[in-house]
Amino acid sequence: MTVDRDRYGPWAVIAGGSEGVGAALARRLADAGVNLVLVARKPGPLHDLADSVRRSGVLVRPLAVDLLASDAIAAVRDATAGLDVGLLVINAGANTHRGEFVESDPAGAQRVVDLNITVRLALCHHFGAQLKARGRGGILLIGSLAGYVGHAGIGVYAAAKAFGRIFAEGLWLELQPHGVDVLELVLGLTDTPAMRRAGLRLVDADDADAVAAEGLAHLGTGPVRVTAGNLAAATARSALDRAAVVRDNAGRRYRT
Repeated sequence: MTVDRDRYGPWAVIAGGSEGVGAALARRLADAGVNLVLVARKPGPLHDLADSVRRSGVLVRPLAVDLLASDAIAAVRDATAGLDVGLLVINAGANTHRGEFVESDPAGAQRVVDLNITVRLALCHHFGAQLKARGRGGILLIGSLAGYVGHAGIGVYAAAKAFGRIFAEGLWLELQPHGVDVLELVLGLTDTPAMRRAGLRLVDADDADAVAAEGLAHLGTGPVRVTAGNLAAATARSALDRAAVVRDNAGRRYRT
């Protein structure tokens, strides 16, 4: 797999770029000669990854910031000012809140909405405008199979992921005529640190590097790609009899 550095370089911004799929994307882009701005909350893993990918000979700017902080988007703008950014990757968006909606903390649900929707919109608005003016580039959004059906206990997260997919489709329509690719890569169960921390059973989970390779290979085939092996599940969850789909999904352990 090759990455078109002319189209998607010389700089890429990866939000959620310290571990898992974000780290795998960083390594693959660095191997292709694309310079990186890595944005993540945890300084330790972030700087470790930055040191690692610099060995490929690329420039790396690590930015340790919590994307839910009030000044986070401004910090990303400042860190990328003057850079010729050809690719935006939004990998940030893990579920941070569980519990039945009417009995849970509204502030926790709001953080899920802010990370998965508000932050995504702000980053796409800023970099999307730059890419449109540039006339080439790409936006890679990491989604989830959770967004194909309602889930008890993580209903807000699932709804936010559904929003993300529909938003990606609209953004693809808007930016495609201007030479900008948009792809939402829908993940199933994937072996990442975040999913391990969530206590998910990772038997037969997808490999993070394979997922990253698939996303980069299909950037130009948007607006949505379900990762290999998960298409049947996405198709089943897209049936029009929503009551039957939701009931069938109920009782299964949350996987993605």
